[in-house]
Order: sequence, then structure tokens, then C-alpha cells
Amino acid sequence: MNGINMEHSSDLVYEGKHIGEHSYGQRSKKLKEVELDGGKIDFFDPKEKVIHETKKSNAFEKAHIAQVKYYLYLLDKNGVEGATGIIEYPKQKKVLKLPALTKQDFEEIQKWIENVEQIDSSKKMPPKKDKPSKCKNCSYFDFCWIAENEDQ
Repeated sequence: MNGINMEHSSDLVYEGKHIGEHSYGQRSKKLKEVELDGGKIDFFDPKEKVIHETKKSNAFEKAHIAQVKYYLYLLDKNGVEGATGIIEYPKQKKVLKLPALTKQDFEEIQKWIENVEQIDSSKKMPPKKDKPSKCKNCSYFDFCWIAENEDQ
């Protein structure tokens, strides 16, 4: 909401991008990077209308699916209808294919956006949740979990 982007300086993001570029070498030459208001898609095939998202993780996560669905939503909002997604896990040699968004998907994503807007417009920050182990692999880790002093 405030234009804060930590990914450009994150070693974790760089490592993931490196894996994506080197696991699928020809992709970076054939596919396009697409920057939309609200997200940046590293690999998009405009001819086939397919997003390719590569994950360095060993685990399939709901967040990976949500990320690609949000990218599909952004594409649709920018006139690219019916796009699909592929999430690739090169370490596991697995692929997860996502179909074009359904009406239910659009409604769910709109609720995500409304929730974020509600948090943004609130005068009070929501309380921190217990720090999940996956937080340590996020480019925003220091931003979210830094304390003003040792007691916080």
C-alpha cells in the first residue's frame, strides 16, 4: 500500500530468480517479464497466455497458488483474459498447473484485496502473529520482525 519493496535487495529473492533462470535456461530468452501495478511476473508467455512461476522451496504451499492466482487476476484486470499458470518446483521435478480463474477465484481475490485495504485504513496495526518458520525465508523478514529494543 505504501510502495515498500524489499525484494530488490533480497538474497533469497535473487537465489529464487537464479534457480528459475538456470533450471529453465531457454525461458528467460523466450518469455517476458511483466510489471503490473501490484506485482511483477518474472516469466510470462504472451502467445500462450501462461505465467511460469519457479519456486526454490521443497514444499507446495497455498501461498504459491495464491501468488499466481493474484498475477492471473492482475493480467485479467489489464485485458489479458483466460491466462493460466504453471508453478514449477525444480528441486522436486514437479509441476503444478493452474487453470484460468473462475468466478469464485475472482470473488476470493477481491476479498483478499478488501482485507488488505481494511488493514491499511485502520488506525491501529493488527497484532503480530506468532512468527512462523517460513517468515525467515521472506524478503520482508527484517522489516516485519525488527524491534526497537531488546524488550520488544
